[in-house]
Amino acid sequence: MTSSDRRKRVRKAPGERRDEIVAAAARTGLVEGLERITLRRVADGLGVRPGLVGHYFPVVEELVAEAFTSAALGELDVLLPETPAEPAPEEAAPAAMPILRDFLSRMSGPVFDDVSRLWLNARHLARYRPALRERVVSQELLWCRRVERVLALGVEQGSFRCDDPWGAAVRIMAAIDGANSYINTSAPQRSEPLTEMVRTLVEVELGLGRDALRAPSPDPAPNT
Repeated sequence: MTSSDRRKRVRKAPGERRDEIVAAAARTGLVEGLERITLRRVADGLGVRPGLVGHYFPVVEELVAEAFTSAALGELDVLLPETPAEPAPEEAAPAAMPILRDFLSRMSGPVFDDVSRLWLNARHLARYRPALRERVVSQELLWCRRVERVLALGVEQGSFRCDDPWGAAVRIMAAIDGANSYINTSAPQRSEPLTEMVRTLVEVELGLGRDALRAPSPDPAPNT
């Protein structure tokens, strides 16, 4: 093979290259599973040599842990963007009720099936991989803290009744995780009852009426 047949190498700044490697590994983890992440697979996807990936991640377990963190945090930022503890004086605090309603609706939708599989996969592998376990625990706590902040905001706004936002957040995330544990098997048959279960639990936790957190039905399409 002549040099003209080889893919042209592009020199990138170390930080940029490392982020690129982590992002590629995260995509593999989300779609195919964390155990599918290898130095060669990531290198092939980026069109570089495995040694380059190994330069940034000499131990593949560290890359797997970074990939999980990147994917989980990226999904969290979409599902439940971080809200400031104290908004700027000129800004009104966001309403907690629609934030929570949207979170529950999107979390139970098929768009986020991949992240549900990622969590199930990561928790299984974390039993044998200490580096991954550390990241899983960190992300579990972060997800609960994001939910806690929304609940506390809702209490402050008078939308929710909750004496222990942290405890409620932990129970809510445990219910979501439990419902999503069927994602690889009978999820289609269980989807509606499980979604109802999670929403009902949250409504009870927050002193809300039944269906208060049900996502509104889309407007029917106009007749043409």
